[in-house]
Amino acid sequence: MDRYGFELPLLLAGAFRQMIDELHRRLAGEGHPDLRPTYGFTLQAIGLDGATVSEVGRRLGVSKQAATKTVAKLADLGYVTRDQDPADARAVQVAMTPHGRDMLQRSARIFDDLRADWIRTLGRDRVTALEDDLAKVLQSSGPVPLHDLPGWLR
Repeated sequence: MDRYGFELPLLLAGAFRQMIDELHRRLAGEGHPDLRPTYGFTLQAIGLDGATVSEVGRRLGVSKQAATKTVAKLADLGYVTRDQDPADARAVQVAMTPHGRDMLQRSARIFDDLRADWIRTLGRDRVTALEDDLAKVLQSSGPVPLHDLPGWLR
């Protein structure tokens, strides 16, 4: 059965959205009800060692103003702290709180569970082949190397 070219991105986006929506549904039940997808990516950009707001913006490919706004919301929710950078009085250093680390650890476990659901539905070989094929396409497709994409801290 032939498909139209527009179907592939829609299927990829739909699968991503379904997985992220389920992640957030489960996280809400585990004490993280106010999360949005952008918050998880932002915490990944901050990393375990922390980062300045400018670094967060660069890592996410957004403006410093957008990063500042998201970091402020994460601070209001108790996921990060903000302090003046001791090396540069103009910079704001952002660090994850235990609440932020807890959310990322729970996210990693839930993603493992969601992957296991796909394996039950499609079979291990098909899921592994899908992951391998997507990695191959991403590595050969150009301007966004895999190491620039947000990962998931464990």
